[in-house]
Amino acid sequence: MQAKKNLNISVPEGWPVITPRIFTEDPQGLVGFILNTFEAEGEYLSSRPSAISIGGSLVMISGIEFRGSFPACLYVYVADVDATYKRAIDGGAESLEEPQDTAYGDRRGIVGDSWGNIWQIASFKGR
Repeated sequence: MQAKKNLNISVPEGWPVITPRIFTEDPQGLVGFILNTFEAEGEYLSSRPSAISIGGSLVMISGIEFRGSFPACLYVYVADVDATYKRAIDGGAESLEEPQDTAYGDRRGIVGDSWGNIWQIASFKGR
């Protein structure tokens, strides 16, 4: 099947077409956790959603306002799985799976943060 191009898509400069967005009761705390754990870039903004860059990919963090909480499960590639996993645990995350090598070539660990999100932290090591 051949993909169709949609030339009418309008997004802000530097933004991907699809951007994950997490709604939480404590957006400032979650932003701090992401910045520290993933050595991400960005800042908490109280007046609008915070756009946090993890390795060039964006995730938006917002307060719940009228929407309610809506966590996410995100698969994040990093340079050092073990160091990132440790920062997540030190930042209060719960270990769901310690880092290990998978059959499909990733070294991967899984944590659950205090805001209800699941983070699969991985590096591709090859098959």
